[in-house]
Amino acid sequence: MKKIVYGILATLSGLVLLFSYRTSLGDEIVPDAAAVDAPTSTAAGSTPSPSASTGSADSADTNSGSTAGSDTSSAAESTSASESASTSGLADGSYTGDAVNTRYGPVQVAITVSGGAVSDVQVVDYPSSNPRDRQINERAIPELVSETISAQSAEIDMVSGATYTSDGYIRSLQSALDEAAA
Repeated sequence: MKKIVYGILATLSGLVLLFSYRTSLGDEIVPDAAAVDAPTSTAAGSTPSPSASTGSADSADTNSGSTAGSDTSSAAESTSASESASTSGLADGSYTGDAVNTRYGPVQVAITVSGGAVSDVQVVDYPSSNPRDRQINERAIPELVSETISAQSAEIDMVSGATYTSDGYIRSLQSALDEAAA
């Protein structure tokens, strides 16, 4: 009888720990009342970058806690600051980023800047030596290019299943943006 009671208590403890574990917080979390009253320096119309939107609406309802407001505002401020720094002052023209060696091959990105904004992105080189590389990159590269155009920075989400390509793409893109800003 004692073993059964211990087994039930252990199971209940495990369930409590499992359901009380907090995962990472995204920018979609609604801050509590204390955080809303606190002044923030973010612009009223600013929107978070796609890389910061990792949470979902369901998790926003269940995970809003007392620390969410301060974490969210500082993340939004740093995202907003880095976006304005990476898009403001880009000189019009075409720029090719550094070739970044990845585990499966080099990745190199070329951008076209028009009107101070990234208007086109071409992936000059990417892993394509075998059918699996081609299959992964047929899906990943259009997603990366689309996110780059909408984010206007190198702060974009990585594509699941194409981690090495995504990392190489982002690093090459950042070097091209740095060249355009210089």
